[in-house]
Amino acid sequence: MYVLGVESATPVAGVAVLHRDKILAERLINNRKTHSGHLLPMIRSVIEEAGIGPADIKGIAVSSGPGSFTGLRIGMSTAKTLAQVWGVPVVGVSTLDALAYPLAGLANLVCPVLNARKNEVYTSVYEGSGGIINNLTGPLALKPEDLAALLSRWGDRTVTFLGDGVFEYRDRLTDLLGERASFAPGMMFLPRGAAVAGMGWIKLESGEGLDPLSLLPDYVRLSEAEIKWQQRQQTMSGCPG
Repeated sequence: MYVLGVESATPVAGVAVLHRDKILAERLINNRKTHSGHLLPMIRSVIEEAGIGPADIKGIAVSSGPGSFTGLRIGMSTAKTLAQVWGVPVVGVSTLDALAYPLAGLANLVCPVLNARKNEVYTSVYEGSGGIINNLTGPLALKPEDLAALLSRWGDRTVTFLGDGVFEYRDRLTDLLGERASFAPGMMFLPRGAAVAGMGWIKLESGEGLDPLSLLPDYVRLSEAEIKWQQRQQTMSGCPG
């Protein structure tokens, strides 16, 4: 089965074509420009470079969050539109799952952290041993101090961090966790279309493919616009009639 993977939940735009568990072509751009102008040309390129055509694609996997609200909407709308046009199922893959997936088999706890702004990170905690990545808790939006408190649940086990949140919070996590904190190589900090495609292939093979209209993002927390709307509604409900 040929699977197209699309990653756009962070400042990174990544796409890949995978056949079974073999990566055939992959592209990644980390220039912090909007994804709307990159994704379709990148998708066309990886399909051509894989030596196939759009009709060979049998499923699409797309990062479903958490991450940038704008990036998620661009990626999901692109994936869902292509799935409708090509008549193939689509699956959502957690951005955090996709980051942790390449570290399956690591004995440490695995903890991807994405910069969620507002002094918070999007995060989940995974068990990496046994060759399978198991989600122990999350996804969550937490301050680094609250994440450190959460990780105390697993005693003195070493925690391997990765993701773009490390750039911002590495020193603080080290201060909070001491020798328990370890960090994956910098090249692992960026989510990749290949990981999304790989996890998508597993889901599609298990029959978890969805009609494109059924797929929804997982924002984890409300957007700024939604927060302001709720505040306005609360203010209005408190006003005398």
